[in-house]
Amino acid sequence: MKRTHAKRFGRGLSLIEMMIALTISVTLMTATLAALDSMFKGYQQTTESASTNIIARIVMARLTGMIRTGSGFGPVPESVLDAGENPIGADYFEFVTARDEKREPTEMVRVEYRVPAALAAAGGAWATNPPLRTWAVADGPPANLWPAVAGELWFVRLDVTEDPPVVLQENPLLSGVRSAVFTMRYDVGPALMRATIDMTIEPDDSADLTVHSNLGSAQTFRLVASAAPRGDAR
Repeated sequence: MKRTHAKRFGRGLSLIEMMIALTISVTLMTATLAALDSMFKGYQQTTESASTNIIARIVMARLTGMIRTGSGFGPVPESVLDAGENPIGADYFEFVTARDEKREPTEMVRVEYRVPAALAAAGGAWATNPPLRTWAVADGPPANLWPAVAGELWFVRLDVTEDPPVVLQENPLLSGVRSAVFTMRYDVGPALMRATIDMTIEPDDSADLTVHSNLGSAQTFRLVASAAPRGDAR
């Protein structure tokens, strides 16, 4: 008896099975891409906040170093014996960096908060108020002291032998600054006893790293530091 071997032919996928497989693959790829996109945006926000935090801490360390080694500080209240005026709050502080043979100041350094140029040019209180502001800490800062957008902290070196002082050097120290308060407490002299720096900062990534997202900006953070000069001989 002659045995015949039946040929086995491979059975292919039907059209319906192919459509189901494609649908499952597309769904999995869409979910994977969505998860990767969300993960990347979260990572971008975290690293943005972390890098800004590091830079802000470096600037804060530099500022406290200036206070420890500086002398001839300002602004100074009209009466250091008046508890209503001393300590004094300001959006800047300054100190003497060079003197002549008569011990008169010739150069000063000022660290000041500046609003964005576009906001100042828009008019209103920011365009008419003096750029350097002080207030009695006992009364609290004036209303609407800080703008709706973040400003910058600037380093300015001045020649004070001229009237008005001549700017010798200026450059930004820190951007994304929502508020900057310098609280200065003085002893008789006046001699600075202690300065406290209180800054609120928001992450400020560069334009080329911006990721469009509906997650919003990373939250602001606050840095507070206090330092006393080693000797404030005026």
